[in-house]
Amino acid sequence: MTLSLTTPLWLIGAGNMGGAMLRGWIAAGADPRQITVVDPFVEGLPEGVTLHRELPADAAPDILVLAVKPQQMGAVRDIFAGRPRLLLSILAGVETETLSAAFRATSTVRVMPNLPVSIGEGVSALFSDDADAETRDEAQALIAPLGLTEWIAEEKLFDAVTALSGCGPGFVFRFIDALAEAGTALGLPADQAARLATATVKGSGLLAAASDESASTLADRVASPGGSTREGLNVLDADEALKDLLKRTLAASAKRNAELAAAAKQ
Repeated sequence: MTLSLTTPLWLIGAGNMGGAMLRGWIAAGADPRQITVVDPFVEGLPEGVTLHRELPADAAPDILVLAVKPQQMGAVRDIFAGRPRLLLSILAGVETETLSAAFRATSTVRVMPNLPVSIGEGVSALFSDDADAETRDEAQALIAPLGLTEWIAEEKLFDAVTALSGCGPGFVFRFIDALAEAGTALGLPADQAARLATATVKGSGLLAAASDESASTLADRVASPGGSTREGLNVLDADEALKDLLKRTLAASAKRNAELAAAAKQ
């Protein structure tokens, strides 16, 4: 999917996630001359992108993308005088009511992307309570080249979305590492086990995405009765240990996201 920017876009913050989105837009064909980044520390931006270390006093972008840490929103708000037509915010926990009051944008859209947006394989959840259909289509067109986009019906679901898909890559990376370490414990060289684990997760994910069957069904298809896969699944399934672990993992992330939202209101 290609991206054509017809109006200037300003990206405030080009760290891990902001930088990943920027690379995804450029890879999708966006004209870098239409993009301005404001970041005091970032290095190595794509050629053609305008960089400001500080926000110019007369900045008046049509589209403003906030990609700073939630704790930094106050500093950005205090120095930003322009009123954007469209504000997209990836600030975890900062609600649209807070964003609208701070930046007075014509339309505000919250986005929760995850790190694979940098290669066009991300997941981004969107929500707005003031954007009309045309603006929603515009916001989705901006995010769609980065991967799967899903609109959520209620803003309170962002805590769950953040825990599942926003934080999810971190949990998957940890699983890959654990899978590789388990292979090493069986005698494989560590570097080889890491390659095998990474490729196994990649292939399994692609297969699950392409299949009409549920992940649970696919797991059962791999596991023949009395076979080695079934023996391993019996360990993961015992007392629903894996499901319980992930429920507690996501619950912890969702709780922290709610705490960030409460702090942003103060």
